[in-house]
Amino acid sequence: MSQRVLGAVLAGGQSRRFGGDKALAELGGRTLLDRAVATLTRQCAGVVVAGRTTAPAAVVADRPAAGMGPLGGLNGALHHGAERGFDAVLSIPVDGFDLPSDLIGELSPAPAYALDAPVIGLWPVSTRGALDAMLAEDTRHSLRAFAERIGARGVRLSRVPVNINTPADLAKAKDHVDGL
Repeated sequence: MSQRVLGAVLAGGQSRRFGGDKALAELGGRTLLDRAVATLTRQCAGVVVAGRTTAPAAVVADRPAAGMGPLGGLNGALHHGAERGFDAVLSIPVDGFDLPSDLIGELSPAPAYALDAPVIGLWPVSTRGALDAMLAEDTRHSLRAFAERIGARGVRLSRVPVNINTPADLAKAKDHVDGL
C-alpha cells in the first residue's frame, strides 16, 4: 500500500541574509515560492505552504506559534496532514526547486531527511506528538535535533539541493534554471 504524502513548503523564514522576502524573489520569471509549490505538486497528493498568509497553495499556520522557524512550519503541516488523512509530510524549503524527481522514493521509508539540507525530509504524521513535546521544551529547536529525537535516517540525495540565502546565491542559481 502506498502512503499518502502531503507536500509542505516551509516559507516562514525572515530572510535576513537575503535582505528581502526570499519567497517572492524571481528566478527564470517565476518566484521561488511558485517553483517550490510546483516541485511538490508533481510528487505529492496535496501541497501546503507553512508560514505565510497567502500562497499559490493552501496555507497552514506555524504551530504552536508564528516565528518558530522551520519546526513551527513542519509542526503545522504535520497536524494539518494528520487531520486530513495523510500518512506523511514531505518538507522542502521555499528555495527548494531543483530537487530529485523522486524525492519521496529517495527519502523512503520515513522518517528521513537530506543530510545536505535537513529542512528536506519525509516525516510520518505520527511524529507530531514528539514535535509538540520538543517545541514545548527549553531545548535546541532544530530539524537535526528533531530528526535525532525520532530516529530519522540521514540520506544523501542524488542531487545536492540548491541553497539560496543571499542575492549572490540567487544569481548563481540562474545556472540551474534552464529547463526547470
